[in-house]
Amino acid sequence: MGKSRDLSDHSLFRNISLVALFAWVGMGADGLSSSCYGPESAFLALRQHTCLSVFVALATVITIMVICASYSQIIEVFPAGGGGYLVASKLLSRKLGMVSGCALIVDYILTIALSIASASEAIFSMLPESVQQYRLIFALAGVVLLSLVNLRGVKESVLPFVPVFLLFLVTHAFAILYSIFVHIPELPKLAADVSSGVRAARMDLGLMGTFLLVLHAYSMGAGTYTGIEAVSNGMPILREPRVETGKRTMVYMAVSLAVTVAGLLIMYLMYRVVPEPNKTLNAVVFEQMAGNWHWTAKFVFVLLALFSEATLLFVAAQAGFIDGPRVLSYMALDKWFPSRFTSLSDRFVTQNGVILMGGAAFLLVLFSKGVVALLVVLYSINVFITFTLSQIGMVRHWWQNRSVVSDWIRRLLINGIGVILTSFILISLAIIKFWDGGWITLLVTGFLVAVAFWVKHHYDKTAVDLRRLDDLVAAAEIPVKDDGKPAPAFDPKAKTAIVMVSGFNGLGLHTLLGIMRMFPRVFRNFVFVQVGVVDAGNFKGSTEIENLKQHVEMDGQRYVNYMRRSGYYAEARTELGTDIVTTAEEIAVSLLHKYPQAVIFGGQLVFSNESWVNRLLHNYVVFALQRRLYRQGFPFLILPIRV
Repeated sequence: MGKSRDLSDHSLFRNISLVALFAWVGMGADGLSSSCYGPESAFLALRQHTCLSVFVALATVITIMVICASYSQIIEVFPAGGGGYLVASKLLSRKLGMVSGCALIVDYILTIALSIASASEAIFSMLPESVQQYRLIFALAGVVLLSLVNLRGVKESVLPFVPVFLLFLVTHAFAILYSIFVHIPELPKLAADVSSGVRAARMDLGLMGTFLLVLHAYSMGAGTYTGIEAVSNGMPILREPRVETGKRTMVYMAVSLAVTVAGLLIMYLMYRVVPEPNKTLNAVVFEQMAGNWHWTAKFVFVLLALFSEATLLFVAAQAGFIDGPRVLSYMALDKWFPSRFTSLSDRFVTQNGVILMGGAAFLLVLFSKGVVALLVVLYSINVFITFTLSQIGMVRHWWQNRSVVSDWIRRLLINGIGVILTSFILISLAIIKFWDGGWITLLVTGFLVAVAFWVKHHYDKTAVDLRRLDDLVAAAEIPVKDDGKPAPAFDPKAKTAIVMVSGFNGLGLHTLLGIMRMFPRVFRNFVFVQVGVVDAGNFKGSTEIENLKQHVEMDGQRYVNYMRRSGYYAEARTELGTDIVTTAEEIAVSLLHKYPQAVIFGGQLVFSNESWVNRLLHNYVVFALQRRLYRQGFPFLILPIRV
């Protein structure tokens, strides 16, 4: 979607990266938008004992600060990103990291579905009954629209929503401050009412019952904390210096979320709100707050506040589109998922991941019919699996490095408290939500874990089979005594073999030896073509790209040296690109015009048991390239390399 970006542009990484403000919008909106339903869920869970919302608000603020502080420490230790997946993989075990990553992927799909369904519900709640039938269509269109925008680029998908984000901040900050200001004379009475309400709750439920009710409401508002991990997952797209940008974004996120959530809970209490049909508690409290205003001012403010909430929920889906594909790409690099999920488009977007996340969210909204109540039940369990594993990993890290980190006790305490809070919420949510539909989330996550194990097993087995091909590499680089002869010159009358290679490896050498065996003394000139693929693993900065370029050029030169020692003319053509087929095609066409007597060769692995699995998990570039060149009338021979 959009014009291709130029990889040689030195300002590329700066142009597509996010400063702290835009990162706050793109990744912080997920957490901030939870104030549209998190505080309401917690407040309603208290039933008639609403005075206890003060304690829920205090516990929520503490939890937000602890989780944000712990993720700031994760950003320091893992500045390249990866979040919960990388933390658990490096500090606990690869398998636990995979579980954490699978949980995150499911959670990000639910983030997209729930955010867009909630936004649709909020928008259509302001519209007449006659158009309610179009709400599901509107939600599905929203998923498609955001998918297309994200295929264009991360920065391009964030910038249009900045005004909406700021409108939400302004309207809600004003509402909270105004409510506190007008209730200042009533604060002593409010404090007395809270005190008497606590005593009444204790008389009604007992001390332990009161405590458990607060914990229950605290757990039901757990959706408030989702999205906090997004910054640590999305570090590669932040502006340099990334650690400072990431930590600044975490501060913005922590302060805005804590103030908004606690402020709304206090507003509910001050205005003694009660649920009304077809209205959110936020809508009810805003109407009561503006009750004495002129009807025009009241209408405009409430409309703007609710509109900003509805549209912010659309923005919140961005966290799923930004970080979901990124987690998927990290796992694909480690061979837990098909390697095609590491591929970037010519806009440098992990396009396969975006399409998968958008497609899965589309199906989820369709099958759930966009019912927010159902999606909320499925939501928020998984993110606490990742939270808990990340905190445990960091506790272990600080303990193991206590001899080299001066303030390890403070850091360990932050993550230790995080373990206690997140594990408690995880257990509570799993129990509370399990029979209401939470089992579906856990079942889907378990299925994804099983798929990851299956994919990993296949790649590991294939790697063992391929090692025998690489035995040629050592033999090909055995030093040969220099006989003083000049390097062979290009013979324009001789035929030229253009050999597609993917590095100086067994596959390329077997292809080369196959040509010489099948066509003895036919080809005297050899041109080796290699495309360095820029994917999610190396698209992290100009230094990484330069390292890739040097590595690809060195591999090409190794082929050249090998053939020159054998008495043949050889040269190498190397390029970097995101689409290996398109880039290889461009190089091949230019070489065929230069060497009209040339024939293109490529090697393809042939498995003993060919199946759709091989086609899904492995690279079949030569077939795609052959089709393109055939259409132009150019010869392309594929040599089978049996595994």
